[in-house]
Amino acid sequence: MTDSGTAHDGAARTDAQVAELREKVDHFVCTEVIPSEAVLDAGGEGATAALAELWVEARAAGLWALPLPANLGGGGLTFREYAALAEAEGASDHGPASLGSAPLLDVTMLNRHGSARVREEYLKRLVAGEIRTCYAMTEPNVPGTDPLLTETRGEARPDGSWYVSGRKWFTSGAAGADLVTVMARTGGTAGDRVGLSLLLVPTGSPGFRVVRELPVLGAAGQYEIELDRVLVPADHLLGEGGDALAIAGERLALGRTLRCLRWLGQAQRAFDLMCERAATRSGSRGPLADHQLVQQHVFDALLALRTTRPLVHEAVALIAAGQDARTEVGLAKVAAARMLQQVTDSAIQVHGAAGLGPDTALPSLFRGGRAARILDGPDELHITSVARRVLRGYSPESATRG
Repeated sequence: MTDSGTAHDGAARTDAQVAELREKVDHFVCTEVIPSEAVLDAGGEGATAALAELWVEARAAGLWALPLPANLGGGGLTFREYAALAEAEGASDHGPASLGSAPLLDVTMLNRHGSARVREEYLKRLVAGEIRTCYAMTEPNVPGTDPLLTETRGEARPDGSWYVSGRKWFTSGAAGADLVTVMARTGGTAGDRVGLSLLLVPTGSPGFRVVRELPVLGAAGQYEIELDRVLVPADHLLGEGGDALAIAGERLALGRTLRCLRWLGQAQRAFDLMCERAATRSGSRGPLADHQLVQQHVFDALLALRTTRPLVHEAVALIAAGQDARTEVGLAKVAAARMLQQVTDSAIQVHGAAGLGPDTALPSLFRGGRAARILDGPDELHITSVARRVLRGYSPESATRG
């Protein structure tokens, strides 16, 4: 996703215009989204109605689908521009969905790699919020960090269509999705780098079913799905057959960086709650803010925020320029996940028992911080891959060439 491409077709904004948009987004999330979190978290008809109302309000405020292409009905922000306000939007887990930017990864992927029919039939409806998509890569019996072992199969038919069979899990939003992008092996054998493809599967097709919901530390939204010889049209193959790893790599780099931006927003929210608590809570020994151990929590949390933010925006700059950002994304992902857990843990400690209960967002934020260290690849995957990439530059062969 480069800022120099034609994906967005929107007029460039000045820094002042982007700053104004950020203020509006921050205000919307604080005054409209966060007060609705309890209803949205509960799910069901109440959540659907609340989200629909937020969509109306977001459109009226001129904040709908800001990072999505203007020619598809979005706001046309470039990735760099959107990154400047993604923290504010992501302060609530429901911010991206409420403001219509949640489909960014799917819209980008389908716009780049979908067939003419896929682009024409789905993209505008996806940006408008009329349909929803999800992405299914991880499988129950296969290490999620090793897509080469994918067991889901795509069987080619004489007319070019496919039968897709297999199971996927930890698929976000699968229960309400109209389409799911499925990684399947269409050639080769387990362990081969070739033969993996992405197929866009209509969830209303015979043979598709949601097996169960998979609460993540008590939170809803993840699902296990099954595909039993689901018929997928030939023009619902993304890219060419065997392109899955390249397309998934693009998606993961962008997706991980978006998560980091949103984690920064959530950590800032936890930090603000901690500081407000310290400044207003007093005991027999005076205000919490005067206690050195509380000051230590504040300092360490601020240091974590301030040192992580530049790493994330370095990754943003490289992705926006279309450059290799694997090292920077790996560093940012690990740093942001750790930082979110650290800051929310400190905020809970300063709140005491109140930080464990339902009266603040801290339990939810802490749960997100813990899950962050596994989502989009566990810390260990990024640590080893970044270290290996760096160390290759110090190998004897590299030194000889230098």
